Amino acid sequence: MTRVRFAPSPTGSLHVGNALSAVANRRFGDWMLLRIDDTDPARNLEGGEDGVLDDLRWLGVDWDEGPVRQSSRAARHLEAAHEAGLPQRFEGVMLWRDDDTPTFHLASVVDDADFGITHVIRGSDHRPNEELHAALHRALGTKPPHVIHHGLVVGDDGKKLSKRAEGATVAALRDAGYPAEAVRAYLEELDLPRHDVHLDLGRIRSLSVDVIGRMSDDELAERIGVPTEAVGVVRGAHDLAEAAALARGVLDVPSPAAPQSPETNERFVELRGQLPEYLGKEDAKALQRELKAVGGNLRALRVSLTGAERGPELWAVLRALPRDEAIRRALL
Repeated sequence: MTRVRFAPSPTGSLHVGNALSAVANRRFGDWMLLRIDDTDPARNLEGGEDGVLDDLRWLGVDWDEGPVRQSSRAARHLEAAHEAGLPQRFEGVMLWRDDDTPTFHLASVVDDADFGITHVIRGSDHRPNEELHAALHRALGTKPPHVIHHGLVVGDDGKKLSKRAEGATVAALRDAGYPAEAVRAYLEELDLPRHDVHLDLGRIRSLSVDVIGRMSDDELAERIGVPTEAVGVVRGAHDLAEAAALARGVLDVPSPAAPQSPETNERFVELRGQLPEYLGKEDAKALQRELKAVGGNLRALRVSLTGAERGPELWAVLRALPRDEAIRRALL
């Protein structure tokens, strides 16, 4: 059995490069430990662990054991070091502080051994630790896991992506409206890159369009919090935030204004009053055709219904608005 671990620090939302490691470990491992590497109190953020867990759940990355906090196993880390007769400094690196709190190196090696980790999959920025950790394993009498390093996710300048950069964290991608399925698919596409890769928001956006396109009307409506009948106005959106904005542009009540074509509005009210509360797609298109056939000013009607001259197709607007609301707007 392949046993892996994903071991983020509790510093808030996952960097997209750490998310790449999480997805890679979950795909590769038969069993995965979620370990919170909180041995450096200065880096830990309040609520940081919750942010990590939220991101993993949003991405659909599950784990078989954990979260295990390294800080809760400090006594075990020191016990292992003392049993092996290790000095406080090993190959020039501090293994525990003067207050007896283990450092990252000792804690990671002992935890990997105790939990039977067979493979360590992580970013190439950890490559300098490989020889030290292998030597620690030998000193402790344990078997080093097989280590696989993957390239980092970098910015356009080729440097490690700052968490402040656009789309650099899972939370930022979520807030931008990208569906979790699109972000997960992008990370799976990257797989285990041998070299550093540039963050490609354009690719995530393209995957987002595909994911939204495959959603049923009911699912998409639930994701953006609108009635199913309003989905017609959001089809073609590049992300969920854009979809929600398109829906709100139709569903939110426009500012009152004198109708530009009272005759069209009157005819619309007459026809709409004879139809069900919500229109099906074909009924909405038929109503639009009938208004056009009698010379109705469809642009003026759109302004009355939405407050804008341009936007989603008129039939989609007619379908999105319930009967009484559509009539009320036309009569303003």
